[in-house]
Amino acid sequence: MNENDSPHNFIQHFVDEDKKAGKYEGRVHTRFPPEPNGFLHIGHAKSICLNFGLAAQFGGLCNLRFDDTNPIKEEDKYVRSIQEDVKWLGFDWQDRLFYASDYFEELYQYAVRLIEGGHAYVDDLNADEIREHRGTLTAPGKDSPYRNRSVEENLDLFERMRAGEFDTGARVLRAKIDMASGNLNFRDPVLYRILKAMHHRTGDQWCIYPMYDWAHGQSDSIEGVTHSICTLEFEDHRPLYDWFLEKLQIPHPRQIEFARLNLSYTVLSKRKLLQLVNEGHVSGWDDPRMPTLSGLRRRGYTAASIREFCHRIGVAKVTSTADLALLEHCIREDLNKRSHRVMAVLRPLKVVIDNYPEGQVEELEAENNPEDPSAGSRKIPFSREMYIEQEDFMEDPPKKFFRLGPGREVRLKHAYIIKCERVVKDDQTGEVTELHCTYDPDSKQGGATAGRKIKGTLHWVSAKHAINAQVRLYSTLFNTSEPGNEKQHPNFTECLNPDSIEVLNDCRLEPSLANAVPGGYYQFLRMAYFSVDPIDSKPGAPVFNRTVTLRDAWAKIVKKGGGK
Repeated sequence: MNENDSPHNFIQHFVDEDKKAGKYEGRVHTRFPPEPNGFLHIGHAKSICLNFGLAAQFGGLCNLRFDDTNPIKEEDKYVRSIQEDVKWLGFDWQDRLFYASDYFEELYQYAVRLIEGGHAYVDDLNADEIREHRGTLTAPGKDSPYRNRSVEENLDLFERMRAGEFDTGARVLRAKIDMASGNLNFRDPVLYRILKAMHHRTGDQWCIYPMYDWAHGQSDSIEGVTHSICTLEFEDHRPLYDWFLEKLQIPHPRQIEFARLNLSYTVLSKRKLLQLVNEGHVSGWDDPRMPTLSGLRRRGYTAASIREFCHRIGVAKVTSTADLALLEHCIREDLNKRSHRVMAVLRPLKVVIDNYPEGQVEELEAENNPEDPSAGSRKIPFSREMYIEQEDFMEDPPKKFFRLGPGREVRLKHAYIIKCERVVKDDQTGEVTELHCTYDPDSKQGGATAGRKIKGTLHWVSAKHAINAQVRLYSTLFNTSEPGNEKQHPNFTECLNPDSIEVLNDCRLEPSLANAVPGGYYQFLRMAYFSVDPIDSKPGAPVFNRTVTLRDAWAKIVKKGGGK
């Protein structure tokens, strides 16, 4: 299924109309234009899937263009991570990797043309003064005292700005439009500012840099983009971009706006994500609790699940918040098909089977994935001593507790039926430390009593053969569904979930996991889906991250008729 073949995608219909009408000679050319000043997050994934997906659907092209117009905040590490993320999601820009800095000379010459046409001027007001002159939504702005400089003087000053004669912030180039406009973007917006800073690509070649609003439309035009897909905050900017393109008389892409992704229990503001990193609330941009693509990838999310999520939420014109449960449903669906089922005991309780021969080890057969017969099977060792989960035993169980208790029987997955005969406790604390059981030797598969009905089935690992491993249990980073709502939560960090991570250092896993490598996905039976941490795992000592629990809230929502 194509990620954009959806009735929710109104943009698809606009593009289809343009193509049928022969607009842009029937071409469809989009672009994904990230600023290299941070790491991509799940919100960017929606834009990536939309832009690359539309191009693929209509037989067109999609560029990857870095809008690198602010050297103070931009770094090569962001450029590299963004390329890695786009490729990981499954998209290829082929030979169409561009930068706004590729067009610095053309953008400068376009600015000269505006000055020559009387549509731009050099202003000596500082940033605070420009802000004061701008006016408000209800009050018009005031003209700068430098607004009526002659074309010749403006050309001279702009050239000297480029030559580095003036200090950072001393002068700006502004468009000359209408300081009384009801659209604040028309009130003589700044086009260039002086920034004597090293650029990650052009070095010290330039000391003036275009504003994003100036570079945006012209870069699209230079690249032959036909459909400039933007988020809703650029809707009020569209008339300004149109004005620039019309004054310059250069090819004019069609801009279409859509609602950006908001996700429950998550913040997607770059500023807030940076605060989480800088204040040490998370371990870094790739912390598995972060909504960055690198964080989601480290946690075990697959590219396919994120593409499916972006498809299911659709593309809308009205801002809304997607339910985190839907994203988790998408990863469960994908991992259910690809994950090997294995046994892991996270909080071990020792079990001794008194009537099992000492020193004996059996190799029992276990399927790797019942959803995928081609995944085959593996051998798991069974011996006299083993571990089960602490929570699978209760000394005084309630009526509907179908796990192990004194005198109770359970079936061990892929193995035998056992019965609890005796409980060993710590003399000081009274804590249960060991269970002594007996087993029915005829109850494994193929045995005479294999069909005996037992309500409870437990996972387990052989104590002698189990490996010790660290397992990290991740939950939502925030304990409220709208942590980014500044009216409700002025300080969003107060909404952080203190239990967003639990590290277990004494887990016992079946021996097949000793050589688990990053990129492997597993369902720990009866527990959750896990993946191998690509950063902290070592050969022979994997660290496992909980990707998502087995409980699927979204499936229940859909079943009740509340989901799409």
